Amino acid sequence: MKVGIIGAGHIACKMAVALNGLDDTVAAYGVASRDLAKAEEFAKEWGFQKAYGSYEELVKDPDIDLVYIATPHSLHFEQAKLSLEHGKAVLCEKAFTMNAKQARELTALAKEKKLLLAEAIWTRYMPSRKMIDDLVESGVIGKVTSLSANLGYVMEYKERMQRPELAGGALLDLGVYPINFASMVFGDKIKEISSTCVKTETGVDSQDSITIVYEDGRVAYLYATMLAQTDRQGVINGDKGYIEIQNINNCEEIRVYNLDREMTARYQVPEQINGYEYEVLACKEALEKGELECSQMPHKEIIRIMEVMDGLRESWGVKFPGEE
Repeated sequence: MKVGIIGAGHIACKMAVALNGLDDTVAAYGVASRDLAKAEEFAKEWGFQKAYGSYEELVKDPDIDLVYIATPHSLHFEQAKLSLEHGKAVLCEKAFTMNAKQARELTALAKEKKLLLAEAIWTRYMPSRKMIDDLVESGVIGKVTSLSANLGYVMEYKERMQRPELAGGALLDLGVYPINFASMVFGDKIKEISSTCVKTETGVDSQDSITIVYEDGRVAYLYATMLAQTDRQGVINGDKGYIEIQNINNCEEIRVYNLDREMTARYQVPEQINGYEYEVLACKEALEKGELECSQMPHKEIIRIMEVMDGLRESWGVKFPGEE
């Protein structure tokens, strides 16, 4: 499977590390940037065979099997659409699009074209997801009633985080992870969501507090910020103990505690290249099976998560340019 990357920034470099660490059934083939020199420099550094000075050139290359989109959120829709229209399977970085309307349009197009379309929300593909599910289902912490999850990095200085026209803010970049964490553990039967945010001078959200109440009475308490470094911890609470997930953004260790707050077990996650490889391998498997979506993050769930974030932004009065 030959992979082409749209974008040559920080996230693209991480994907390049993963691609280079996989076996020879996956190839780091091409990279595109609006600046050809930047693409050529990236290709040379990471061992890609081809560099393109436009995204159109990359999607027109008949040798590329999968296009990975690694640009700001505001560009995901048009670049994924361009790729699909040229017959390319797509793995698009989170947040998948700016809003659910765009997500629905892309998934419909992928279905029409009979092409794979996936969201690169890496935590959905990692082995730790099943490890957490198995522990919860084992009953080791009893009846689960609540969870908490947070993610925060000092990122306010980054232009893409501040600019509404780039779909900036903490929610689409950081809040998407606690929301996905809650969804992976508690599912989609949501009764109500309450939230608040702190806005920047540019009008995007800098800190978010989100409470999700589920139909069965369980509650998720979520927090995201681009103003501070947080512990990135996830905690699942039950009537016999609790489970700690060290770093919900890329699980490092899972710890189980009893009612006396004594650690009774700890689990290391499998050794990885950098974590990005799992979503690539999921796409490879889906392509080999002729599937149009990855089971780890199906289209229905992609759209639902975008709808949740649309609702949050609407309640905060955060709107991006070009949105209706």
